[in-house]
Amino acid sequence: MSLELFLVLAAALLAVGLFGALSQQSVVMVMMGLELMVNGVIVAAAAFWYYLAPAAPDGQVLVLVVIAAMTVEMAMGFAVVTLLFRATEADMTDMAAELRE
Repeated sequence: MSLELFLVLAAALLAVGLFGALSQQSVVMVMMGLELMVNGVIVAAAAFWYYLAPAAPDGQVLVLVVIAAMTVEMAMGFAVVTLLFRATEADMTDMAAELRE
């Protein structure tokens, strides 16, 4: 498999995630769009590291650390969304924006 194929995959993930984050009003769907965008960046970074320095494990370790941090971030985000929904029945982004006032 070539680098171009991985970069096309990464661009497709980024584009689908951007569309999902900008077009949805549900907080969970926006978070899923953001997750797809970060996954696109991870795929591109892993592909570059594989093709530039295949013997060095530095890139692979960094990708694993980023995935672990992203997992914790998304778990915390979903916990906040769940608490927000339980407290105020707000499941859309415009409903959650009213909490500032």
